[in-house]
Amino acid sequence: MSGGGKATLVAVLLILLIPIPVHSTKENDNSTEYKALLYTVTDVQRERRGYAEDPYEEGIIIKVLGKEIYNNVG
Repeated sequence: MSGGGKATLVAVLLILLIPIPVHSTKENDNSTEYKALLYTVTDVQRERRGYAEDPYEEGIIIKVLGKEIYNNVG
């Protein structure tokens, strides 16, 4: 593989794998979502109404190719 071909391959892999943070702006939601073309990781921090003991939900949701593979929110 030539030098230019390797550089192109590296660039494509970086585009597919490097996440871009997207901050949620919903009411009572302070979640941050990191998106790449192949996967999404969401750091969830949101308020639950009607729960006096633990009014916040926190956790992580991981999706690969749109399919949820991990969720510990709660």
